[in-house]
Amino acid sequence: MKKLVVALKSQWFFGVIFLSLLAAFGCGPTEEEMRSKLREIDSLQKQLSAEEAQNKKTQSQLDEARAKVEQLKMQLSAAGVDVANLKQDVEEQARALEEYKRRAAQLEAIKQRFEKLRKKLQNLTKLGLKVVVRKNRMVIQLPGDVLFDSGRETLRKQGQEILGQVATVIRNDDTLSKRDFQVAGHTDNRPYRLGPFKDNWGLSVMRAREVLGFLVKPVDDDGGGLSSARWSAAGYGDTDPVENNESKKGRQGNRRCELVVLPSIEEMLDLKSLTK
Repeated sequence: MKKLVVALKSQWFFGVIFLSLLAAFGCGPTEEEMRSKLREIDSLQKQLSAEEAQNKKTQSQLDEARAKVEQLKMQLSAAGVDVANLKQDVEEQARALEEYKRRAAQLEAIKQRFEKLRKKLQNLTKLGLKVVVRKNRMVIQLPGDVLFDSGRETLRKQGQEILGQVATVIRNDDTLSKRDFQVAGHTDNRPYRLGPFKDNWGLSVMRAREVLGFLVKPVDDDGGGLSSARWSAAGYGDTDPVENNESKKGRQGNRRCELVVLPSIEEMLDLKSLTK
């Protein structure tokens, strides 16, 4: 039926062309004019035939592609793939990939901020202090024997000098001065008997309070000049050792005060992995 329609259209088309020729030449076209127009008609007919052949080829390719799609659907169904939800699954995977990229970018930003903070704190190692990551927190460790006499909570002169230098570094750095810190007091495991604080818990708390008090005292009052709103204190007694309490050197390492950089919520990730 389609071929018949095409044939009729073709005959009509060339009939129109022939009538146009007669109208153009009137009743007396020359032989050369007639031949020229016939050659033109022949060229148009060949062009039309070529286009019809190309259309046929294109239709064949389209049919073949549709057949392959149907075959693929059948194979997917046989493999247990829900073809109806396949597009939805692909879209969900694309969204998941975008979410992964977004989180990866956030993690990289946190890592860079952490590296910057660590480099700033490394300046404190020049004062003989240790800067480490413990329990997923960045910690500045100050030796307790430098800060305090045995069993006492009053800062020694040398301890005040070291804390003053630490406070100067933090106070003069825009990033560090805006962070939250906690002073953590620690002791060795030897029983505390000689002072008014009952036990190692009490001694560690009072030492942390003493360090905190010095750091937030105004500079013109010989203090550290740090913001009291960003500092807190805690005492851990002998419950969080960093060395073995069986040796003298180990006990000395456990008697310490730590300035702990408190992480923000977005920084609650494995900081230790970022130091490798």
